Amino acid sequence: MKLKEIYELAISMGKRSDIRGNYVNELLEKKAQEYEKLSEDEKEFFDTDNLDNPYNDTRILVGKGDEEIKTILCGIDIETPEILLADRLREKGEKIDLVLAHHPEGLARAELHGVMNMQADMLEQMGIPINIAEGIMASRVAEVERGLMPLNHQRSVDAARLLDIPFMCTHTVTDNLVNKYLQDLFDDAECVTVDDVLKKLYEIPEYHRARKLKAGPKVLVGDKKRRAGKVFVKMTGGTSGSEKSYEKLAAAGIGTIISMHMQDKHRKLAKEHNINVIIAGHIASDSLGMNLFLDELELQGIKIIPCSGLIRKKRNGELDFH
Repeated sequence: MKLKEIYELAISMGKRSDIRGNYVNELLEKKAQEYEKLSEDEKEFFDTDNLDNPYNDTRILVGKGDEEIKTILCGIDIETPEILLADRLREKGEKIDLVLAHHPEGLARAELHGVMNMQADMLEQMGIPINIAEGIMASRVAEVERGLMPLNHQRSVDAARLLDIPFMCTHTVTDNLVNKYLQDLFDDAECVTVDDVLKKLYEIPEYHRARKLKAGPKVLVGDKKRRAGKVFVKMTGGTSGSEKSYEKLAAAGIGTIISMHMQDKHRKLAKEHNINVIIAGHIASDSLGMNLFLDELELQGIKIIPCSGLIRKKRNGELDFH
């Protein structure tokens, strides 16, 4: 496959799993209209990938797009050490055509806040009116944007560029995959207690493996014997959401939240509103989302070399843990 084809496949899969459905295409149409109204000077600074890609944190960071990709070094976090690892593997005879990260780097990291508005749609699906959900998220999106501004986003990108290694990241697109996978699973599952939810997660190979690595699912708020109620899977949308959501989620009838991670101030609010919280595990959850994408690449004959925490599990039943 060409690098551009891998990028386009990632976007396509992300959109198919997006909680917003066809509204994603409406957003892209609005972006196109905004672009047409810009002056020529303003168009110079417009990220034209936004005309086809609704995910600011998924980008080709190094590469023209026409590179032929046969072998990928893939990890959850790809920074300068992993770029150097790719170069070292090349020196030892392993042909690495692409380094693929889950977490965003470069301009994709600088624009991480741009995907967070989808969390309003997630809250709406759980029973919170969209106008309230959008209001809840507005201040949190601005907070994250301010936090990203001083960061040195380009370090790993510069390393890949200097070593002439194609580099790409797929963040929200693969978070969408794991979010849909788990929400569909628990919508159909008959989980009466929090322990039932926990045991269901343990059946998933990535979480089973993560438990052995001391990084698997745990109950953060609540008790295993408590009834689970309605389960809300929060695995996508850039990063942590708004603190203001817990009261609204409780009022909407949410009994248990399954998340990758949770800040302590969020934990306290969930406890205050009697919402059970299960932390599924950050890296295990990211691995599950990436695996759902990587399986599609392997079907095209691409070799995957896992690194940087990726728990590789092929969904065809073959174990390939690293």
